[in-house]
Amino acid sequence: MKRRSVLQQLVFSAGALAAASLPYGLGRLLAPKVWAGTRNRQHIPLPGALPDPEAFTRACIGCGLCGEVCPPNCVIFHSREGGNSVNIPYINPEQKACILCGKCMEVCPTNALTVTDRRKVDMGIAQIDRTACYPWVDRGICGACVSACPLGGHAINFNMWNQYRPVVQQGCVGCGLCVESCPHPSLPIRIVERSKGTITPQPI
Repeated sequence: MKRRSVLQQLVFSAGALAAASLPYGLGRLLAPKVWAGTRNRQHIPLPGALPDPEAFTRACIGCGLCGEVCPPNCVIFHSREGGNSVNIPYINPEQKACILCGKCMEVCPTNALTVTDRRKVDMGIAQIDRTACYPWVDRGICGACVSACPLGGHAINFNMWNQYRPVVQQGCVGCGLCVESCPHPSLPIRIVERSKGTITPQPI
């Protein structure tokens, strides 16, 4: 009798999860496709996200729980890209960055987000354009990016010979707080794929 009760509970739970996911699945199917080239904002993955974007999109059910528990309210959801991108979460550090609190990873009901130590998170890496950053072009003292970093010198530090020129370390996990705090209107610091390096390449 007890075994039957457990089985019934499991079946009920599975059914409830499937029913809850149905609106998001239908939304993805019904939403019109929009050309990806129209995106002009920076999109970075959530902490603990599957490294393959397509695998993340398949695993995410668009439940929105990550956005509900986010203290800085930095999680944004795709709404007009259509297809499988509808309701998929991302972060735009130019608007609001991640504080690496880990709450989104803890609440995710699928394997789209995995609980990961904040120093092992990989959302990308910060890249600095030294032709625009105030201290690097001798236009003033700043250090906002270094002060904002939750990982301190592990992720970003000052140049050895000039304490106000920021240098990104390999320990940077790409949370984007440096981007959010940068006072320069052109945002000479941004989050990129790790393979692109920490310094913006200049044309020869």
